[in-house]
Amino acid sequence: MSWHPQYRSSKFRHVYGKAASKEKCYDCVPITRNVHDNHFCAVNPHFIAVVTECAGGGAFLVIPIHQTGKLDPHYPKICGHKGNVLDIKWNPFNDFVIASCSEDATVKIWDIPKHLLTRNITTPKKELLGHVRRVGLIEWHPTANNILFSSGYDYKIMIWNLDTHEAVISNPVKILDAHKDVVLSMSFNTDGSLLATACRDRKIRLIDPRAGTVIQEASYKSHRVNKVLFLGNVKKLFSTGTSRWNNRQIALWDQNDLSVPLLEEDLDGSSGLLFPFYDSDTHMLYVVGKGDGNIRYYEISPEKPYLNYLMEYRSHLPQKGVGMMPKRGLEVSACEIFRFYKLIPTKSLIEPISMIVPRRSESYQEDIYPLTTGAQPALTAQEWLKGVNKGPLLVSLRPGSGAVNSLPQFLEPEPLRATPDLSQHQGWGGRMPLEDMQKTSEIEDSRKQLKVEEKLPKNEQMCLSNGFDVFECPPPKTENELLQMFYRQQEEIRRLRELVNQRDVQIKQLELELRNLCTDKSSY
Repeated sequence: MSWHPQYRSSKFRHVYGKAASKEKCYDCVPITRNVHDNHFCAVNPHFIAVVTECAGGGAFLVIPIHQTGKLDPHYPKICGHKGNVLDIKWNPFNDFVIASCSEDATVKIWDIPKHLLTRNITTPKKELLGHVRRVGLIEWHPTANNILFSSGYDYKIMIWNLDTHEAVISNPVKILDAHKDVVLSMSFNTDGSLLATACRDRKIRLIDPRAGTVIQEASYKSHRVNKVLFLGNVKKLFSTGTSRWNNRQIALWDQNDLSVPLLEEDLDGSSGLLFPFYDSDTHMLYVVGKGDGNIRYYEISPEKPYLNYLMEYRSHLPQKGVGMMPKRGLEVSACEIFRFYKLIPTKSLIEPISMIVPRRSESYQEDIYPLTTGAQPALTAQEWLKGVNKGPLLVSLRPGSGAVNSLPQFLEPEPLRATPDLSQHQGWGGRMPLEDMQKTSEIEDSRKQLKVEEKLPKNEQMCLSNGFDVFECPPPKTENELLQMFYRQQEEIRRLRELVNQRDVQIKQLELELRNLCTDKSSY
């Protein structure tokens, strides 16, 4: 008889939640009073968007992520909808494009300017007209560019191709008509080839979105599903809902057999919805309760018992909705593995909550930061519509390992001037030593970045400091903040001077090596 240890070994067993200080929260934000069961918040490394309360029509706010503190009551809004906004989602491949859906039966795509908003935005980039009743859910495809799914109270899911020049799109590329009631939740698998839905008829459906066929259907009577979520590549589904006795309940399903859940567990008797979030990098599952301040988190394993309870973050402030920061926006130096943005309408407050692995070392912890989904699409819209499947493009979160941010179009590198062909230099003989080639390429890369910044118009230049955009930082409000900003700029100038001096030394070394090589060749 084998002996099993009482405690399971896990590097995430001691993960804890840490709420941000008052200065790093977003205060005086008029959060919506709508009772629709959605997150009402969307976050990316540049902005936080939140559905707001307004008179006449629907609106939402887009606040730069570094602009914490009290919000100006006259801060500009995105207000082009004629009905209440029900859902907002950032484009995963462009941090300056957001989609919204509303009770006015439309879906709108908005371009968010790089500079701070100075007036309300009322004209969308694109408008999608196809639903005949209000649209309650939208989801971007996880790997294909410009593919958007929308679900309405007409019981239809529509697939839109935004890769067109039309400002108004009336014809979706596909309509999924497999539901007999309102769709409450949508979730994609890792490569976006399968769609899981939770419906008000209490059924979970697994759908091939391009063919429009239902592959699996769960009609388990004792679990009334509200939200469903794909658990990465482990071929399992996770759902939240209620039991026959109206207790809040979670369930785990095998993707290939939805007849009976692998696991069922009652949590409590509260009436609020449970929002599930899954981190496929760490295999951690977070369950956020609407109407309470708790965040439960678990670790998923491929073998029984499948779901391993870790801890619970508790707070006396109830959340109405919650946003999630993508992995590329986390603070890896603090061992932060997840970040929530909690909407607290009773205090008009948005409070960031960081999930942290306690580590003493301040160096990069590679074991808790595997390669993660980047900001570049793996497929074009046409490729996906033709049947191609491809997993997401992965990037490293190690500082300096490469750009992981989704940048606006005006930051694309411009063509550089032709560099002199060193192979024609006397004495090279048409070849360059590998060491020198590497050094030259490093210098050219740095020059390339400097030239791109130089060639930008003055009104579109970015001041980047270690990936931090100075223009996104709000102006200093006190003398102390002004001094801190001044010292940071002085430190940045000193660092850049050192960098330029190092480059000059490298260039002189390369010139000397070239001269020595030429001299050696001529002596022969």
